[in-house]
Amino acid sequence: MRTALDLVRSFQANEPRSAADLAAPYRAVRRATESLVAPLSSEDCALQSMPDCSPTKWHMAHTSWFFETFVLEPTLAGYQWFNPTFRVLFNSYYQSVGEQYARPRRALLTRPSLDEVKRYRQHVDEQMAALFENPNPSHELAAIVELGIHHEQQHQELILTDLKHLFSFNPLHPVYQPRAIEPIAAIKTIEWMGFEGGLTSIGHGGSGFAFDNEGPRHRVYLQSYRLASRLVTNGEFVAFIEAGGYDRPEYWLSDGWNKICAESWRHPLYWERRDGAWFVHTLHGFVPLDLSEPACHISYYEADAYAHFAGARLPTEMEWEHAAERIQPAGNFVESGRFHPAPLGNADGGMQQLFGDVWEWTASSYSPYPGFTPPAGALGEYNGKFMSSQMVLRGGSCATPMSHIRASYRNFFPPDARWQFSGIRLAHDA
Repeated sequence: MRTALDLVRSFQANEPRSAADLAAPYRAVRRATESLVAPLSSEDCALQSMPDCSPTKWHMAHTSWFFETFVLEPTLAGYQWFNPTFRVLFNSYYQSVGEQYARPRRALLTRPSLDEVKRYRQHVDEQMAALFENPNPSHELAAIVELGIHHEQQHQELILTDLKHLFSFNPLHPVYQPRAIEPIAAIKTIEWMGFEGGLTSIGHGGSGFAFDNEGPRHRVYLQSYRLASRLVTNGEFVAFIEAGGYDRPEYWLSDGWNKICAESWRHPLYWERRDGAWFVHTLHGFVPLDLSEPACHISYYEADAYAHFAGARLPTEMEWEHAAERIQPAGNFVESGRFHPAPLGNADGGMQQLFGDVWEWTASSYSPYPGFTPPAGALGEYNGKFMSSQMVLRGGSCATPMSHIRASYRNFFPPDARWQFSGIRLAHDA
């Protein structure tokens, strides 16, 4: 039986798109969302723990809104919306489409119910099936459907990260996915992998899907550099804490120091000290901190401060992509069912953990590549308008679908964001 990963990969490789090319990966990704939601109660799906998060049922509805807005309504003659009020309720940030319901108030939407949201998804799926009856969709339509598939994969990741943040406020420590505690692995010594500088090209320029912000491919000049062979571990970050890292302003950017003082940050998000030992909130419960796992739920400010403490720096996104572009994405992704970063284990030498486990903060601000132009129309709002006050992360995480990631993928978040699965890889000048 072909998996969602197989279907999406085969879809990315095929040109031109046929109805079969579109339908199979669409159905696979929609089923994957339902699988992620299956363990949850209606109460789990209704709440929102902070303005940056959204209720699970909102994610379920918004991904259907995307297909209804950008695919079904413009394509099917006489199309009738499932519920016209959903135009506003589930519009995220598309000003060109119309009004939006305020993001910080999404938890107030007790209606529509979860059952109605599921009926909404079924309605959209049925209408998409009718659209797929056209054996030769236009190139433009196929491109929008493909964008919608990857858009839903982004929201699958957000379902997990937002749910984890929500569960962290519950003193019952809800378990999303039970998992046995594994023995703590030995921590491998970091090796410094050298990369020769010079003129190189970065950005997406090949076949297959990419978001608009990944291009155009362009030339950059790199000084020779070295990257750590693995991610920074919990044990190494504990050493930073015990050395007074959160009390030493010389390690911190000014904005970062102001943030940790204002918010009283003393450790990564979800960590807690009990009876002299560290524990951590995870999607499989509240467990002892495994010192061999990659450090996670760390802001850019904390990543940068740790790098200074370690006598290193964070890599630029150009360095990261240059090192990763010939490596096939593999590792601990959402398909593993672990939903948590994994220790390195007995991996061979060389670059490890470049993909999966945790998103890796880079030292690069999220800015347009030379020659970048957003697409015309509402879909031009997808990425370009966020190119301000954000930092780039690379590589994907344990909550990312494997078929969704590639070396050129540019994720971005504000430097104080911690609720994503974000961690640290160190770099040095050569």
